[in-house]
Amino acid sequence: MPVEKFPIEAGHVLMFRRAVGYPDPEDGLDLAEIEYAPPTFVQAAAHFDPDWKLRLNRRTPWWGSAKEPGTPPAGSGGLHAEQHFTYHRPVRVGDVLSATERDGDTWVKQGRSGTLTFSEHITEFRDQHGELVVTVRGVAVHREPKEHGA
Repeated sequence: MPVEKFPIEAGHVLMFRRAVGYPDPEDGLDLAEIEYAPPTFVQAAAHFDPDWKLRLNRRTPWWGSAKEPGTPPAGSGGLHAEQHFTYHRPVRVGDVLSATERDGDTWVKQGRSGTLTFSEHITEFRDQHGELVVTVRGVAVHREPKEHGA
């Protein structure tokens, strides 16, 4: 998810906190009290990527609408196996992050049901000063079934 500008805003952080059940003081949380984003918040950067394959776009049919049968976007079909977040510092309200992505390692394992190919995808989030804030490493698994009788 390459993102040029991902503003960390208190309202967005508050909605994310509530959506994932992040602890909230009993009497509620005032926007002015929110200083840091919770873990995994950087995944919300996808909403700032105009080319995000799961984002609704009025110009193209959206495969997830259930209005009609659809086919997942290219690059789908694997299993999301792992997600690792390395924080180099907390994500702060007021930051403006950018994200770049690259491929990581790939490895293969033979299983009873076929070949499993694992591939890493690495996303780096930097702040408005170019400092590395978060590194996200995701691992996907694609399976190639064994041929019958093999």
